[in-house]
Parts: sequence; structure tokens; C-alpha cells
Amino acid sequence: KKADMFPAECIVRGYLAGSGLKEYQKQGTVCGIQLPEGLVNSSKLPEPIFTPSTKAEIGDHDENISFERSVELIGEEDASRLRDLAIAVYAKARDHAAAQGIIIADTKFEFGRVDGKIILADEVLTPDSSRFWPGDQYAEGKDQPSFDKQFVRDWLNANWDRQGNPPRLPQEVIEKTSEKYIQAYETITGRKFR
Repeated sequence: KKADMFPAECIVRGYLAGSGLKEYQKQGTVCGIQLPEGLVNSSKLPEPIFTPSTKAEIGDHDENISFERSVELIGEEDASRLRDLAIAVYAKARDHAAAQGIIIADTKFEFGRVDGKIILADEVLTPDSSRFWPGDQYAEGKDQPSFDKQFVRDWLNANWDRQGNPPRLPQEVIEKTSEKYIQAYETITGRKFR
């Protein structure tokens, strides 16, 4: 269904990684949320946090924003509702995945309205919108092996200076990424990928 989308992405973080880690290392916060001292790469957070971002135009980067800024963009009632829904969906998914041996470190949701009701839209809990880590290999203080697009990010960071058009991904990177996505699917769902 065509939804009237909210102009914010709803990110929930259960672990410190990515842009959240970078901000924490500089300021001790993530999207304006003060976190305890002494956290390191991949630290589990005391509780999941809601860290919205703007929805950038194609080709631009999303920008992390505070909850207060999301209130300015969409209103307090909707911002609060989206925060509560995002955290609830994350918590349910996190618990299911954990029972299958997968850590969902963070994820992104997008919400919209259809017939006046708030709905969850776009992709949900995919390797493109979430960080999936193998629970049996988790160790705080370092980058984690993953079943998500981090593999592609790492290759791009090593082979592209972010100037001009990105290089074409080698076939082996494409195949390895596909394998990781399929492994995540099969591990979390308990079903064979077709």
C-alpha cells in the first residue's frame, strides 16, 4: 500500500557500533543520549536506545538527530509513538534472533500512515537495515563478524576514497555478501533459503 511516510528513520541500537560508536568516542553520547562511561566498540547498551535520523535524498547521507529534533520534525505525539513502536519491534526481534544464536546489534525501521493508522513500512529486519552478529563469536572491544552489509562497507572503505563514482564490487564480494545474507536468513528463520 502507498503510505504517507514519516520524514525520519527510526533506528534502535542495542549495542555500540557504527556511527553511534564514533559519536560516543567523541562526546560520550549517541544522538544526544548520554551513555555510561567506559563503553567500547560493540559494548551492549544497558537498554535499547532510539536514535532517529533524517531521511536523506538519494545520494546524500542520513543524519543522526536527537529525539527532540524528531519532535520538531513530526510532532511530539507521533515521535513518541514511533519511538515506542520501534523499540518494541526491536525487542521482540532481538529476543527471537538471540534464541537462534544471532545478535541484532541495531536496526532501522521506517513508518508511515495508511488510512490514518501508523504502519511499519519498507524493509524490516533485513541485513541491509540491521547489524546481525553471530552470538557465539561476540566479544566486546572489537568489530564483530557479521551477516550484513558491513562486509560491503569494509570493502568500499578499503578501496574507495568516497570521491566520484564508487568502484564496481568484485564478484567475490557480491557472492560472499549473498552467502552472509542467506546464512542470516537460515539461522534466524530455521528454514532453507530457496
